Amino acid sequence: MLREPTEMEIGGLGEVELPLGVLAEAGLGPGSKIVAYSAGDGRLVLRRAEDAVAELVETGDLS
Repeated sequence: MLREPTEMEIGGLGEVELPLGVLAEAGLGPGSKIVAYSAGDGRLVLRRAEDAVAELVETGDLS
């Protein structure tokens, strides 16, 4: 399902609030562990930690 893009602002301490609908669609909720990394060209990737670790173990890389 494609969601309509939502514009957010980065706060003075670097914080960003993500819409609950986006988090729920990604299977994330309060207490979820995530991994964040830059994918270049101004893109940031947020992944469930268990998925990122599994991919790193399988392929040796995060894509």
